[in-house]
Order: sequence, then C-alpha cells, then structure tokens
Amino acid sequence: MSSRYTIRLTRNADKDLTRLRNLRAQAADALLQLQENPQAGHTLVGSLSGVRSLAFALQGRAYRAAYVVLEEEQTCLLFLVGPRENFYDKAKRRYKALQRQA
Repeated sequence: MSSRYTIRLTRNADKDLTRLRNLRAQAADALLQLQENPQAGHTLVGSLSGVRSLAFALQGRAYRAAYVVLEEEQTCLLFLVGPRENFYDKAKRRYKALQRQA
C-alpha cells in the first residue's frame, strides 16, 4: 500500500489559487490527485529540470501547476498555479527563487 503525499504551497502558489476566485475549489480538486500520485504531472527539462507540471482544465481553459516532489518528506511542493499563457516563463523565475531559498 502506498502512502499519501502531503501537498504544500509556497506563498506565491497560495496567492495564485486565491486569484482564481470562484474556480479555486475546482483547482484544489484537480491538485488533490497529487496526494495519491505525485508523478501525475509530466517532467520538465532544461532550466526546469527537477520540476513537474500538472495540466488541468477549468471552464474550458488550460491551467498548469508547477511543483517539485520531495521524496524524503513525501511532499509535493507547489510553487505556481495558473493559466497556460506565460506559465513556463513564470515557472522559471519562481523556480530560481525557490532554489535560492533552499
């Protein structure tokens, strides 16, 4: 039996979810699948190596969530949630900032 992972959000990711307003609950439901399957998103490459991206749709619009899997802590650390537009540019900036904090 596999154990469930914890989902942790950075301050920025929490703000991202807040900005979704009436779609926030639907986004949270989509993100909860990471508790059972942290590998659900696809692996990114290049400057985002080590990051995974989970794709989901809300009201017909494409959204993404960027996260890293912390295996030892059994945690998915979400650092960006937002629409597909400009997502990967934002992800690069936030991932660099996240690495500096570590």
